Amino acid sequence: MDYNRYSKVITKKGSQPAAQAMLHAIGLTKKDFNKPFIGIASTGYEGNPCNMHLNELSIQIKNKIDRDEAVPLIFNTIGISDGISMGTSGMKYSLPSRDIIADSIESVVNGMSYDSLITVVGCDKNMPGALMAMIRLNRPSILVYGGTISAGCYKGKKLDVVSAFEAWGEKVAGKLSDDDYDNIISKACPGPGACGGMYTANTMSSAIEAMGMSLPYNSSNPATSQNKLNEKTKISKSIINLIKQDIKPSDILSKKSIENAVRLITILGGSTNAVLHILAICKTANIDFKIDDFQRISDETPFLANLKPSGKYLMEDLHEIGGVPAVMKFMMDNGLLHEDCLTVTGKTIKENLKNVESFDFNQDIIRPIDNPIKASGHIRILYGNLASEGSVAKITGKEGLVFKGKANVFNCEDDANDAIKSNSISKGDVIVIRYEGPVGGPGMPEMLKPTSAIMGAGLGNDVALITDGRFSGGTHGFVVGHISPEAAKGGVLALVKNGDEIVIDAEKNEINVNIDKKELEIRKKLWVKPDLKFKSGILYKYSKLVSSASSGCVTD
Repeated sequence: MDYNRYSKVITKKGSQPAAQAMLHAIGLTKKDFNKPFIGIASTGYEGNPCNMHLNELSIQIKNKIDRDEAVPLIFNTIGISDGISMGTSGMKYSLPSRDIIADSIESVVNGMSYDSLITVVGCDKNMPGALMAMIRLNRPSILVYGGTISAGCYKGKKLDVVSAFEAWGEKVAGKLSDDDYDNIISKACPGPGACGGMYTANTMSSAIEAMGMSLPYNSSNPATSQNKLNEKTKISKSIINLIKQDIKPSDILSKKSIENAVRLITILGGSTNAVLHILAICKTANIDFKIDDFQRISDETPFLANLKPSGKYLMEDLHEIGGVPAVMKFMMDNGLLHEDCLTVTGKTIKENLKNVESFDFNQDIIRPIDNPIKASGHIRILYGNLASEGSVAKITGKEGLVFKGKANVFNCEDDANDAIKSNSISKGDVIVIRYEGPVGGPGMPEMLKPTSAIMGAGLGNDVALITDGRFSGGTHGFVVGHISPEAAKGGVLALVKNGDEIVIDAEKNEINVNIDKKELEIRKKLWVKPDLKFKSGILYKYSKLVSSASSGCVTD
């Protein structure tokens, strides 16, 4: 078998002398021209703790690859920090960056004729973007997650990035001194690694490990741990094995592997962003998995993990009791896992988990099946006159299952934040933030700032928030996002007025505004479609191309 089936186009053809001359210029020899080229795509950059260590990790992985076997070559792609851009206009660029990452990795690997791919990723959109590129390329590939951040600490309390957002809400509500606020901000994020709870980064890394596209323990080994450093040897050997066995993403990803991923994140209480990203991954891989499949799996699967944001613990705590493989072993032992799925180890899930020890329940992080936090999953797909194409709620049970209240309407996130800051939100309100969808935002920004401020102000059990935007994995409370059709497309959300009664029912999986059809028709006739907010650049292109949230916000 030709292990260099793609690179030989430039290394072996006599008609490519310029290409070969340039490869000699980077230090390659004629002997190297017989070896497979491995592209190592780093999402490392200095501006974000999730990514600040990834360039160095990429170099370490490169240096562990046997140069007698292959030629490893590092290249870079972009990243946008959700935590830093949150609550600013920069957040509009976050979700579009997923598709830019996929496009750029695909472009480099195809354009440079690499035979294989390792992606080194950290923040939220890095992971699905990298996986989508791997699927498009369909060459032997491994995804490497840079790991979760260590917890911060102040006055004996563990902190993470959401602690900082919620501190702002406490300060605005007069519940936190300036000194305590400053200390929380300065101590919340102590170093490298992605946000520490079961937020989007840890949700997607866990999901991708369950899909079989990353090595066991990769998602739960903390960024600064010795275990994370030790991974580079396993990665270097595994990619060579994949090349020799010609195991590709299409051999690993299937509807069963996707179901494994969704069931795992249901047990762990993962981010609603997983709905967007997994739908996009399935679209790219031509896997028949739709938004309603999330509800099907949620109905069948208990929510068991006491992890932030709704719980107490962080990913580093899950690591201490065995990490994601221990959870998967628990799932397999209880008939909740398709154990025959192939993985990047070249082995099945069952084979990978053979020597993994099951955890006991003398711990408070994962509950037994017969004592769940919630008997069914936290992700709920709601339909109704407000969401005829669907919406996504994150209902852990702690916030209740039904909310009825009067609409308090805002046409952008900034206006809602100002209202919270000025104490203009009342108990019983359903805060409506609209024109923040994939087209209207554009880019479907996350609403962590208002939801965190609500929690910090002590209103978490007294108000609900609905939007055609999306939520950070750090969001908790009675929230519904991804409302489709979005307001900018003329969805019913655009027609809601202050004082309208809205009912959110997570038992019936419904979200409705109590307005009769005749009144809705009158409002629809009076509605004026807004102009696109951008007339050029990436956000203009994105708003013209992007599909609805209910199909994953894809641009192809």
